[in-house]
Amino acid sequence: MVRLTDDGVLFAKNSDRDANEAQLLEWHPASVHPERAEVTCTWITIRQVAATRAVLISRPWWMWGAEMGANDAGVVIGNEAVFTDAHESTPGLLGMDLVRLALERSSNADDAVATIVELLERHGQGGSCSRAHPGFSYDNSFIVADPDGAVVLETAGRSWVTERVAGPARSISNGLTIEPFATAHADRLRGRVARCDLRRRLTTRAALAANGVADLMATLRSHGQGAAPVYSPVNGAMSAPCLHAGGALTNSQTTASWVADLRRSPAQHWVTATAAPCTGLFKPVTVDTSVELGASPTDRADEGSLWWRHERLHRAVVRDPLALTARFGRERDRTEAEWLEAPPRGQDAFDRADDLLERWTADVAAGPVADHRPPWVRWYWRRQDRLAGLHPGVQWTSGDAA
Repeated sequence: MVRLTDDGVLFAKNSDRDANEAQLLEWHPASVHPERAEVTCTWITIRQVAATRAVLISRPWWMWGAEMGANDAGVVIGNEAVFTDAHESTPGLLGMDLVRLALERSSNADDAVATIVELLERHGQGGSCSRAHPGFSYDNSFIVADPDGAVVLETAGRSWVTERVAGPARSISNGLTIEPFATAHADRLRGRVARCDLRRRLTTRAALAANGVADLMATLRSHGQGAAPVYSPVNGAMSAPCLHAGGALTNSQTTASWVADLRRSPAQHWVTATAAPCTGLFKPVTVDTSVELGASPTDRADEGSLWWRHERLHRAVVRDPLALTARFGRERDRTEAEWLEAPPRGQDAFDRADDLLERWTADVAAGPVADHRPPWVRWYWRRQDRLAGLHPGVQWTSGDAA
């Protein structure tokens, strides 16, 4: 979502992926490339440009491309999966590849849109979009923003349409929205299963009311009408911005979150670098200064990875979100408020956040807590834990007889 203010643009996105698909932050410096160089994206190799910009991206561990990111010119881009009647089955560029390529090659939002369109028409989009489910693929929509405004770009195969954001706020989710393009190409059934219309209404309303970064952080943490996730047997808790997996038909989990404040120069970015923003902490970072985050995560649990260390907290808290978030939520909110007032260096923020995470995880693990989630959700997460090889230390006492 984007919020256009008199002082500039605010951007926010949750990345919703498979539950064990860790995501990592990466800083890539500006580079000059030799003539006729190539770049290997997730599934295909294409011609490289002569020079690429410095970028900060949030990348699913196994992909070349990025779910969201920013460059040193103040451009930010996020993408959403959309389901259409024109999706190509042959390998091409993923929507995530297009995000990263556009950030590396663009100096403003219009330039980034033109880059995505040119690459889309030349190479198409296609290929598996999931490591856990290789047959899963989709087309993409994008919000592209810079300090002066924002553009929505929606695609179906190699076809596309754009809309400049004219009002104070705009949101996208897992469905096409720009008419008549949407009516012509949308797969309405898959969109309904993903609850995209409901989620977009919630995020649009919240973006319209947002006055600053803290409001967008709260929106990304929102579970809709209540403080805790509401689970459906079909699609888990996909009806609100902060997604929680646990459905029989489809599953998606928020695996990273990002808020960009383009009202200042250089732009200030706020990232969790962890899943489930309702249990995470937004840390300040900039494109020009990298942070040491430890081991790069995969889909296997690793104590050296920040993403997986946070999963100990996340997967414990969701047993009883109301009771367990109360053990650390006020301190988390105070810390973010302090940082919003005077952002520390990114490394200092991440170091402090790591200390807080260790303490909060111990506090949440102290003593047995009943698991209030529906049985099918508990089954789903037991399976995800096994697949990730989580250490027995993260197991908990459940409220059911099992």
